[in-house]
Order: sequence, then C-alpha cells, then structure tokens
Amino acid sequence: MFQLIAALITVTTAFAWANHRWLRLPANIALLVMGLCASLLLIGVNAFFPNVSVYGTLASAIRRIDFYKALMHGMLAFLLFAGALNVDFNHLRSRARAVGALATFGVLISTAIVGVGLWAVSAVVGHPIAFAWALVFGALIAPTDPVAVLSSLKAVDVPKSLETDMSGEALFNDGIGVVLFTVLLDAAMHSAGGFGPAEVLRLLAIEAFGGALLGAATGFVAYRAMRAIDDYSIEVMISLALVMATYAIGIEIHVSGPIAVVVAGVLIGNRGPTHAMSKRTQQYFFGFWTLLDDILNAVLFLLIGLEVLVLGFDRSLFPIALIVIPLVVIARFAAVSGPVWLLRRWQPFTPGTIPILTWGAVRGGISVALALSLPHVAARPLILAATYSVVLFTVIVQGLSLARVIKWAAPAIAGGASSSEARHDGAERDET
Repeated sequence: MFQLIAALITVTTAFAWANHRWLRLPANIALLVMGLCASLLLIGVNAFFPNVSVYGTLASAIRRIDFYKALMHGMLAFLLFAGALNVDFNHLRSRARAVGALATFGVLISTAIVGVGLWAVSAVVGHPIAFAWALVFGALIAPTDPVAVLSSLKAVDVPKSLETDMSGEALFNDGIGVVLFTVLLDAAMHSAGGFGPAEVLRLLAIEAFGGALLGAATGFVAYRAMRAIDDYSIEVMISLALVMATYAIGIEIHVSGPIAVVVAGVLIGNRGPTHAMSKRTQQYFFGFWTLLDDILNAVLFLLIGLEVLVLGFDRSLFPIALIVIPLVVIARFAAVSGPVWLLRRWQPFTPGTIPILTWGAVRGGISVALALSLPHVAARPLILAATYSVVLFTVIVQGLSLARVIKWAAPAIAGGASSSEARHDGAERDET
C-alpha cells in the first residue's frame, strides 16, 4: 500500500507540474483529463499489444484502491471541512432559504426526473432497467459535488450571494443525496414496499438535523479548546481531531457525517479567526488546510481519470451514456427553477441565477464513489456508464465553460463594473 500511495502521489505531482508548465488548464480538470488520457492510452496499448504487462500491472494496482472507502470514509471529511472554512456564515444565513431549498427539494426533484427519464429511455434503447434502480441512479447523480463545484468557483468571479448559493448547496446537498441513495438502494435490493415518501423524509430529517447538531457540538468543543491556548501546531491538531472524530461519530450514530463536518468547519472558520486564533496561528492554520485541500483534490481527480482502467465499459451502453447527459441537465434545470421561482418573493436572486446554477452543477468523486459501491447486479454496468459519462461531461465541458456561461447569462456580473454587490463584496474582502 505504501508503494501504491507513493506512486499515486508521484504521478499526481508530475501531471500537476506538466499542466502548470505547459497546459495551463484549471488544475483539477487537467489532472482528470490527463489521468483519463493515460488510461485510454494504456487500454489502446493493451488492445494492440496484449502481451505487454504494463496495463495489467497498473490495472491491478488501481483495483487495490477501494474508491468508495478512500473517498467517503477518507478524503471527503477533510475536503468538506476545508471548503466550509471559507464559507461566510453571515452570507450563508442570509441565503439560508435558497441554500436549504436547493439542497433538499432540488435533490428530490432531480432524483425523480432522472429516475423516471432513465427508466423510460433505457426501455426504448433496448437496455431496460428496473424503476427502483433508475431511482438509485437519480439519487447518486442528483447532488452537486462540493469538491468539484468549489474547484470550479476558484476559476470564476461571481457575486457573493450567487457564490454562497452554489457553494452552500454543494456542501449540504451531498449529505441529503447520500441518505436518499442509501434508502433507495436498500429498497431496490430488497424490493421493499416499506419505504414510502414519509419514511424517506423522516430519515432525511434525522440524518440532516442530527448531523448539523453533531457538527455544532463538536465544533464548539474544538473552538473552546483553541480559544484556551495559543499554539498553532496544537490548534491544527485539534482541527484534525475535530474532522476525524466528528465524521467517525456521525457514522457510528447514523447521522450525516458530511453535514456534521461542514457545520463544524463553518463554525471554526467564522469564530476561530476573530476569537480563538492569533495572526500567526491563522497563517499556519489556513495555510495547512489550503495545502491539504489542494493535495487531496489533485489525487481525487487523478483517481477519477484512472478508474477507466478497471471499469470495463460495455460498448452497447454508449448510446444511453450519451442520452443521459442532457437528461441530467434538464433535471437540474427543473430542480433549480422550482425553488428559485417559489422563493423569489422573499429571497432576492442575482440575474442569471437559473442558467448559472444549472450549468455550474458539476458532479465528481461522490457520484463515482456511490456508483462503484453498488452490488454486482444487472443494473450496475449501465449505472456506472451513465455516471461516468455525466461526471466527465460536467467536470470537463461545464467546468471549463462556466465562465463563458456566466458572461452570457449575466454580462454585468462577468464584467464586474455594474454590479454593486460585486464591488461591495470586494471591499469587504479587502477590509478583511
């Protein structure tokens, strides 16, 4: 395992250096593309030269990595905490209605539309899938990936309200999506009729509110511990313990670990710098979490590209893998439009919010991990092919074109000259 991790870090570093030196693409997208190209190249070499052992050796090494456990029970907690540290609580509170509606009702709407659509389309193209498994795919592809969304936001400049909507939704809706996925997977596996809408909503409420309470409690304990001392190394250790213990407790007591670490991260990121950290501690603390976030992001996106080596797609599934991409985009449009239109009386929205939130809904490692965690049932190859096609499209196409979509949907925002909110946010950042 040490040799495998060493090789993974080395390849990640080499690809990151090559991108910085020549390609100049957004770092995470570049690593995914380079990993994907390397995988396809090795598959091609293996097809023409089957006696060459390089492909078999690398594929065997990738198979040793349990992608689901590596992400969901490893990297995800740290990535979510690092992202939550930079969320402004005051802005998040002012956008609570929008973020809450998008993270809950938006996921439910998208799951239903994608599930029904995939079930209908699969029958038409000759690869029928059971309705229960179509809903499972809808659940795993509905939530936007916080890691991918936050990475895309680094490359674009949007007003604070829209940025809060995008990042806040991404940070919270993955917890909702994972719970919904778990419930629907259990129903599909056992063909149980006991999971009605009321039961699903009850479980979502327990997981979400339980996770939020857990994160608030552990975050407050860590905050008080940081406030009592002034030693940056110990305070960084406290934050590491906070992330790992909170996520582990969440798993043990069956509440949402992702939501718990997000709440804890928002608390530490907002209260810590003003009340518990010296300037020196802030420098080391946020520097450490930024570096850890960048490293884990790089490894994660490279792994997504390299997973092609071991997935083994069926060529006959290619048409449905392409059809499902516009289906997911349409479902996302409906999932965004509903909450925005209902809330626009009480919650102001930036012009162009609907197209920007629709196109900015990037999927990534969480969807891939959930798809790979599926048991070996008849629907698994189709779900894997559909998931991978959507993830690649959203990360590469939507991620690289998001800035252009923002410029098209809201030119005043893109220009920055006529947006008073953008100027106000810039002034606040300068003052901070």
